[in-house]
Formats: sequence, C-alpha cells, structure tokens
Amino acid sequence: MKRSRLALIAAAGVAALALAGCAGGSDDSGDGETTDSDSMVEFEEGTTMAALSEAGTITIGTKFDQPLFGLFDPAADAPVGFDVEIGKIIAGQLGIDEADIEWVETVSANREPFIENGTVDIVVATYTINDERKEVISFAGPYYMAGQSILVNADNDDITTEDDLIGQPVCSVTGSTPAAYLDELGAETLLTDTYTNCLEPLRQGQVVAVSTDNVILAGLAAQNEGEFKVVGEPFTDEPYGIGLAIDDTDFRMWINDVLEESYADGSYEEAWNATAGTILPFIEPPAVDRY
Repeated sequence: MKRSRLALIAAAGVAALALAGCAGGSDDSGDGETTDSDSMVEFEEGTTMAALSEAGTITIGTKFDQPLFGLFDPAADAPVGFDVEIGKIIAGQLGIDEADIEWVETVSANREPFIENGTVDIVVATYTINDERKEVISFAGPYYMAGQSILVNADNDDITTEDDLIGQPVCSVTGSTPAAYLDELGAETLLTDTYTNCLEPLRQGQVVAVSTDNVILAGLAAQNEGEFKVVGEPFTDEPYGIGLAIDDTDFRMWINDVLEESYADGSYEEAWNATAGTILPFIEPPAVDRY
C-alpha cells in the first residue's frame, strides 16, 4: 500500500512525537538517514528505510507460540508480546502504522531462509545472535540478554542444573541454539518445531525437561500455571537481535539507532512493562553491537 508523501510525513511525525528524542531529532546522519525537523522523517533514496517508508508497510517475522514475547491473539488477529512491541517501535519510526504491519510466523528453523528469500523484511523472534547465523544474515541489537534454562514438571525435584540433563531425554526446537547446546552437553535431544509441542511429551514423561531461553520457559510456565516450573540458573548467554538481510549496513545501523532511542526515551521499558514485564523483572538492555 502506497501513501501520499504528505500522509507519509504526517504519519512519521506522529511516530516521532510518540518517541521523544526520535530519529527525526537526531543529528547523527552517519548511517545514511537525513532529517530536517522533529516533524519530518526522510530517508536517503535507495535505502531499505526509504523503500519501506514509501511503501507504507513492513513484513515482520515473529514467533506465534511464545507467551510474553510473541503469541498469536485470535481476538486481535495478530501476535502480541515484547518482540511484537519492538517491531512496532521500528515500524513507527518508518512512518508505518501498526495496522500496516504484516506479521508472519517464523519458527526457529525458517528465520534465516525467510530473511534470505525476502519473505520478511526483519525478524524479531527471541533470535539469538551468533557467528554462524551472521554468515547468512545481519543482526541489529542486541536488545535483550536471555539465558538457556530448564522447564520440568512441577513435581520433579530431581532436575535442578544443566548437569542433570546429561544422558536424559530433553525436548527443544530444530534450528535453535539451545538444541545445539543440549547436543554438546550430551543430552538425548527430542526435537520439534515449536516449544509448545514440547509440553505434551513433558507431561507424558517422554522427556524429563524442556530447555530453551529462560524468558520463553517463564512464559510457558505462566501460561500453564501449576503444571510446570523453571529450575536452576541460566547457563548460557542468549543475546536477542533483530535479523535482517546480510550486508544491509545502513538498515542495521538505523535499527540500532532506533533501539538506542527507545532505551533513552522510555518506550523500550514501556513495551517491556506491558508484556513480558507482567511476569519478569525489568533489566537494563544490553549495549547494541555496531559491528
């Protein structure tokens, strides 16, 4: 959907006002963005930002089965959660209304392919930054630091640390960094496509635990109150980034600018408190990596 230039500028101005100290007010134009007032946002011709802003729409990949971060809400016919709110902040700075965001479900195994083949413009989906993935895509961020942990049945007091998973059947998701770590650890990994599909094997005793990022497990435990519990301390660092096309440096740097602005103006914390913050404590976001 295309908008007139006037409408685009007006929409961008609303987004800019919603985020004090927004991109429109920045003097930093080193990433290709040029601005001339707080009420106007313009982008250098030929950049991804200019193309998306002119189109008036963006396609964002996220999880649809992860409470607190990305969970599909049938009533809204859209996902909700912290990752979703981060996506909205980015879209808003492009002058794109929430209603004009196209949400696409991305599971762990299809995130890189969807970015590479253009199915999505960006992925915001509890997406751990690592060197292997950076060989085929780029990452803005990180915007959150999670850590791998363990979910067990509520009456299980035998599993408390990662060492208790060695030689044991444990469920995780194909293509995820937690699954790779479980293999390295020596667990007998049962792989599926989504973490919710791990819950029934856990209930039935086919696996002794589900292991992935602590914030994902906290959401699953909260969604199934009394059935499961998260045990032990996180034993890895999982920096969440925003996936985008490799070598699109201007777009990556611009998203980094948007993230930093959201930290400074409070919109990041507001997004957290409205979603994951209903269960989890707020922690200061990590510094972005401008590699």
